[in-house]
Amino acid sequence: MDVLDPPSARLKPKRDTGEIAPSSVAARSLKRAPVRITDLSIKRLIPPVKGQRTYTDGTLPGFGVRVASSGTKTFVLVHGRNRRRITIGRYPTISLQEARARARELIAQRVLGKEDLPPIKFEDAIPIFLASQYPEHSLKPRTREEAARVLHKHFLPPLRFEVVSTINTDSVMRVVDRMRKTPSEARHAFAVVRLFFRWSERRRYVLRSPLWNVPPPKAAPPRERVLSQDEVKAILTAARASPSTYNRIVELLLLTGQRRGEIAGICREWIDFENRTITFPPKITKNRRQHTIPFGPRAEVLLREGHQRGCLFRGRGIETPFDGWSKGKPKFDRTCLLPHWTLHDLRRTFATNLAVLGVPVHVTEKLLNHISGTMAGIVAVYQRHTYQEEMRAAVERWERHVAVLMRANDALIPTCIDDHAGAQSRKPMDMMRQG
Repeated sequence: MDVLDPPSARLKPKRDTGEIAPSSVAARSLKRAPVRITDLSIKRLIPPVKGQRTYTDGTLPGFGVRVASSGTKTFVLVHGRNRRRITIGRYPTISLQEARARARELIAQRVLGKEDLPPIKFEDAIPIFLASQYPEHSLKPRTREEAARVLHKHFLPPLRFEVVSTINTDSVMRVVDRMRKTPSEARHAFAVVRLFFRWSERRRYVLRSPLWNVPPPKAAPPRERVLSQDEVKAILTAARASPSTYNRIVELLLLTGQRRGEIAGICREWIDFENRTITFPPKITKNRRQHTIPFGPRAEVLLREGHQRGCLFRGRGIETPFDGWSKGKPKFDRTCLLPHWTLHDLRRTFATNLAVLGVPVHVTEKLLNHISGTMAGIVAVYQRHTYQEEMRAAVERWERHVAVLMRANDALIPTCIDDHAGAQSRKPMDMMRQG
């Protein structure tokens, strides 16, 4: 280890030139000899031609200054049986007094028997967390993908080079606070990063999670919006104006009532055109249960327009489903000028419309793949009827209603056809705002 040159050394003359040079013994002792580091001596340190050079302090064992060829000067501490080097901070951002105090604190922690925390960076800890928390054969591949998305999108940019043990509460909550305009995403991101730091605590990367005893962001109030008659027509008109992937997905969401990830992830082999059914495998459904739904003639037209193999609505590859939501929605809204609506409103509108059309609630819940409500508890255990025929009648009735709606004059209140009673009853679409 290189050190500051002491004021004197044992010297001997060279035979050929008469110049005085340190003896080999003196040179070795000179190289190991520590000196007292002061602000003045730090300022006088000359950077090496290449690489780095470390100067140790004579008053505090293991403490020193590392000088890089670029001129950067950094306080370091080398201690422990394995002589592990800990970076304290750069000079003059951290003063000599502050660096010495931190070095003494680290030495005291070791003397008191406190465990050394590995200096792993946040960037390096993420893949370890994902691999251990969500193993390769885990039943939650989408959960792992979502956790990776949140960590890489929101937390990696500001915390990339931070050592996990040095990340504090403020650093994490600043990231969460920037998502206050999207409270659901903020709560989701908070849950993911809190799980990361709990895992880090178990791995002894941190002594205590920086989010310990920190409450999550407040939940957003549940949405209650059901699209009106004119809004449904406006969305369908915009969706049919251009045969884009996003537009076809929007119309299918309204016609089937399924979640956007399920429709976007449809593969050709899941579709039975002969029986007009789609069977979603457990890997793509929210409740991890296989879900089979019938579809009507208009939905069949949209499904046949998709790709003939692999993902029906592709992203960037054959096996990559569409995920361009952040660009697709704003582009769609430039054509469909409706304020403050979301794709999930289509699912709520679908369910409410079925109630107006007289569809029993348990049939609607089967279409939505709900395992709560009327299908929960003892019913879920013993009731195994698939309700395929009842669901088919419901979606075909809904498609006929949508067709009438699109053909009707904008000022005309549409007629809701009650198939079971065989009669027509006029019900204003404003009723759909209830529920």
